Amino acid sequence: MSCVQKVYYHSGGLRLNPNLYESGKVCLSLLNTWWGKGCEKWGKSSSTMLQVLVSIQGLVLNDRPYFNEPGYKNSAETTGGERCSLAYNQTTFVRSCKTTLYSLRKPPMHFETLVLWHFHEHERAILDACRAYMSGTVVGSSAGTGSNRRYVHDKCFAEFHKSLTLYTEHLRAEFATNRRRVMELETEDEIVPSIAASMKSC
Repeated sequence: MSCVQKVYYHSGGLRLNPNLYESGKVCLSLLNTWWGKGCEKWGKSSSTMLQVLVSIQGLVLNDRPYFNEPGYKNSAETTGGERCSLAYNQTTFVRSCKTTLYSLRKPPMHFETLVLWHFHEHERAILDACRAYMSGTVVGSSAGTGSNRRYVHDKCFAEFHKSLTLYTEHLRAEFATNRRRVMELETEDEIVPSIAASMKSC
């Protein structure tokens, strides 16, 4: 591809990551939306969309996005920096729950079925994560591994717990609605072929 690819993030007005703007901008050297040198930037004859997707997955969607912000990178592995990173992950997870609700209620055009099935298949894992994080498991730890990384139950955690409790209930309700949509879709898939077959036999 000779031209730099334009990538838009459907944020729903929420900033989940230093590299993913509320405006939809994706900040990445490979997209020439952030500084870079040599192979870090888009190459007319060498860069591909696969590289863009892998870069977003590996560099942007990591378990400590707080340190993606250039000004905070040097605070990694410090007590203050790690505390801020944990708090950032709490906020990000709540916003991710909001984004899930937004996506279910108003999926991107042409991706309606993908969104429906994705959340149908992953609803249990999402709700398990919500329960684990409300119990004190550190956001980003695997909810199913019995991680012993725990939050201190302070004022910050209390606010996180309150917000997550609210959004978990919203998610339960929306997932129930989504399950009904899946059942309707499965019924349609069964009915349409049978109608087509009966028409052929006439």
